[in-house]
Amino acid sequence: MRKPAGHTIQPPDLLPDVMNPTPNTAAATFLAFDGVVKAYPGTRRRALDGVTLSVPRGAFFGLLGPNGAGKTTLLSMLVGRIAPDAGSVRVGGRAIGREVLATIGMSPQEPAIYPTLSARENLEYFGRMQGLRGAHLKERVQFCLDLAEISDAADRRVEQFSGGYKRRLNLVIALIHEPEILLLDETTVAIDPHSRSLIHQRLRELHASGVTIVLSTHYMEEAEQLCQEIAIMNHGRLVIQGRVEALLAAQANDTLVLMLDREPPLALLARLQATPGLRDVVVEGRRILASASPQRLGALLELLRESGVEARSLAYGGGSLEQMFLNLTGAEQEAA
Repeated sequence: MRKPAGHTIQPPDLLPDVMNPTPNTAAATFLAFDGVVKAYPGTRRRALDGVTLSVPRGAFFGLLGPNGAGKTTLLSMLVGRIAPDAGSVRVGGRAIGREVLATIGMSPQEPAIYPTLSARENLEYFGRMQGLRGAHLKERVQFCLDLAEISDAADRRVEQFSGGYKRRLNLVIALIHEPEILLLDETTVAIDPHSRSLIHQRLRELHASGVTIVLSTHYMEEAEQLCQEIAIMNHGRLVIQGRVEALLAAQANDTLVLMLDREPPLALLARLQATPGLRDVVVEGRRILASASPQRLGALLELLRESGVEARSLAYGGGSLEQMFLNLTGAEQEAA
């Protein structure tokens, strides 16, 4: 498959700002799930329960939800691994078939790589599986090695790679055939900060080049930074879908974000959760997220001082995906 026109990745300093894109109200539906139902044998609850979801062409789309929400099942349907029991899945108005699958690349949650082969050999193998041959294959392999910044380890066996290098290779294997659509299932889970930063940058470049990206992640901050539009799922159903800035603007009311001077003691979370006027409290490293009335800010800061930490910055009244996620899916559930 030849690269579609306009899908050339530009140097980072020439890329447009995709962190805060302007809404494209004329964007047509590209990926469409219509009333999709899926139930697995031996389970009481449907994995997907009548999901209707649309993704515009060229979008950077985030798919969020707790464990078992149905995110991986949706992505698996797009690559033909799972068929719906009812409803339809279409790409560009076409049912899933060989021609559609040739336009899609997927980076699964568990790296789909051969550990006893080198990075170069893995790329060559998957490239041949996609019909690449000869000079074109050689060119694509080197491009992917450079894109992932693993050329220095190209001929080492993958079993010797760090987790970050494996994730980088897993990503570019999905890109070997120059797909129009990139599906990412928890692609940055459990990797080092440098590899995560590199992958984020490459995803921005790919999106700016015209690739439609669907990202399933349990990192709310990652989705907020990268995605134009998100959908939140719960128990196999679509809870909400919309553009990130619009959803956050609608949520902006009593959201509090505190950055501390150090990580707080473990006992602080329990004290915060027991404090009247504070709701949906989340502690992430040095960051605290909560819903709070303005009258409780003074008591909150005093509580922090009593615990031996102080606030370095405080933002109030803005929305966050973290808070929206907790409000819509329930704080007791573990994100996935």
